[in-house]
Amino acid sequence: MSGRLADDGTVSVEDPAEANAVYAKGYFGTPTEGGRLALDRYEAVYLAEMERLEVAGPGGRSVAWPVVFRRAVRADRGFPVRYLVYRDLRQRGYVVRATPPPVAFAVLPRGGILHKTPSRYWVEALSERVPFDLARLFDLADRAQSAKKLLLLAVVDEESDLTYYRVRRAAPKGALEPAPLAAPTVGWLSDDRVTVHEPAAVEGLGRALAYGSRVGGRLELSLLEAAYLVDTGQLELKDATSGRAIAAEQLERRARRLDRRFSERKAAYRDLRGRRLVVKTGFKYGAHFRAYPRNPEHAHARYLVQAVPDTHRSSWPEVAGGVRVAQGVRKEFVIAGVAPTQSVRFLSLDRIRP
Repeated sequence: MSGRLADDGTVSVEDPAEANAVYAKGYFGTPTEGGRLALDRYEAVYLAEMERLEVAGPGGRSVAWPVVFRRAVRADRGFPVRYLVYRDLRQRGYVVRATPPPVAFAVLPRGGILHKTPSRYWVEALSERVPFDLARLFDLADRAQSAKKLLLLAVVDEESDLTYYRVRRAAPKGALEPAPLAAPTVGWLSDDRVTVHEPAAVEGLGRALAYGSRVGGRLELSLLEAAYLVDTGQLELKDATSGRAIAAEQLERRARRLDRRFSERKAAYRDLRGRRLVVKTGFKYGAHFRAYPRNPEHAHARYLVQAVPDTHRSSWPEVAGGVRVAQGVRKEFVIAGVAPTQSVRFLSLDRIRP
């Protein structure tokens, strides 16, 4: 089978019989007038590389597939990364079609029939060198959800290996029965933690609601937990050294000096607690929080949560490490994107094999 290479890297198969044969086996190309077939750059390079298509240049002479590849690279910035993803999906048996933005490809389920079976996946191809852009991923996840597609990110590393991530909007939820203290208890602030000594409060906050850590007969609270309990009217703060009352604003200022992301973490903590989850530090897993659907005495953590501004940008290796750790301990990796208004959106990422 033969096709003619154009300057923009696309290929046209002129013979109707050959065009039909190419299209019928894998739904490559787009049929055009006169029985011809138009192949986009990905299809042309793939078929040439697989030796299923002989390509002729402008003078009618046969050209090798590297020439077809270089022509596509010249015409389309970013083509090499996207082609690696296209090639991999085709090798896995999927029908793949290049699409206009916002993503690179639409992918049919295995066994799907083009123009009859709706595409199942939207696939965006990215180099690991491209920054992780949370705002864009929220937008893509919302669009995919509206279109009833599963959003996959295919991240290509420097050795041309691929890692696929499923991305979706998340709605973490738990089943902890809220039972706030009837009256506020006193918490004593020293350095970067708050201590509660009143026995009924230690039992109520520590055992029933799973705040802090019980150490002997006292309850040790983090500054984050203390700030939340102050805001919800369950805690009054005093300085452990002087005995003087401490206002919520003083606590917040101290916490922000110690933790530059305290505001984002507090917003995410508040939201997660409002979803009836128990929220504990995720330090040992390299995350901000681990979140339990019920009391940790009766359940394992379901989520590892990282709280960041909703415009957060970082490197992909940083995110990949978080996802890998979460899946290694059988938890869902969730990013809490905090807006300037302190509203919170959640995005879930998990590593998959399509």
